[in-house]
Amino acid sequence: MTIVSQILQQKGTDVWHIAPDETVYAALERMAEKNIGALLVMDGDEILGIFSERDYARRVALKGRTSRETPVREVMTSNVIAVRPDQTVEKCMALMTDKRIRHLPVIDGNGRLVGLISIGDVVKALISEQKIIIDHLEDYITGKKWDKIRQVSANS
Repeated sequence: MTIVSQILQQKGTDVWHIAPDETVYAALERMAEKNIGALLVMDGDEILGIFSERDYARRVALKGRTSRETPVREVMTSNVIAVRPDQTVEKCMALMTDKRIRHLPVIDGNGRLVGLISIGDVVKALISEQKIIIDHLEDYITGKKWDKIRQVSANS
């Protein structure tokens, strides 16, 4: 089973964030520049919330607010759900599905932010796991596994 720390090893641990008093426009610019769908809203090392494309659509655009004047703190999601580096991708998928969220900050045992994973990261890891299982099953069913073992034994 793949765990969150393995995802972070592959994708990296960069976490893009924004201060709560910056404007929604500044957040959108940063998200576009980094090609990401969400930013953590932070005051120093403290996570205050998360701002996503969904927050913009629902709390700015549909409410007739202006992105150049609205501070992120007024439209961010405050209830941030996080995971530990040792949690499995299956548990992350269940959590994301149940809570209808697309991003999970990763917090280590010392309460320190060590990364951020997205639904795309989780789906990619699950697909990779399933491909490995399918390949092993196909090898087993077709006897390729035993052919490989016989070849190694014959060459020894």
